[in-house]
Amino acid sequence: MPGRRGAVGFGAGRGYVGDMVVLIVVLLVLVVVLPLAGWALWLFLSAALVGAIIGGLARLVLPGRQEIGVFSTVVIGWIGSFIGSLLGHHVFHVGTILTVACEVAVAAILVAIASSNAGNSIARRNSSVRW
Repeated sequence: MPGRRGAVGFGAGRGYVGDMVVLIVVLLVLVVVLPLAGWALWLFLSAALVGAIIGGLARLVLPGRQEIGVFSTVVIGWIGSFIGSLLGHHVFHVGTILTVACEVAVAAILVAIASSNAGNSIARRNSSVRW
């Protein structure tokens, strides 16, 4: 029935060109947008993993107890990894092992600063409590 109104289907009312435009847009989303989103998610997860490792190594380097949480350790480790990587590769022009040492050193300095601030704020908060 060629003249039927209200036809339902993929090509209803748009024609061949409209269907091709829709297919091209869907293919672009599948081929371009989704891999970029996946790459961004992978970048975020790998940065969190590297931050956890570098932050954990930085806490192991420092003697004593650090009064910061796991999330702070990951964030500080990520920042230390980023800054140490820039210093190692672009400022000192050293190899991979010394760059990782720079990353751990910068993260250890940042952990020491954060834990001293955290320790001072906890000490001030608990100074009014009598045991």
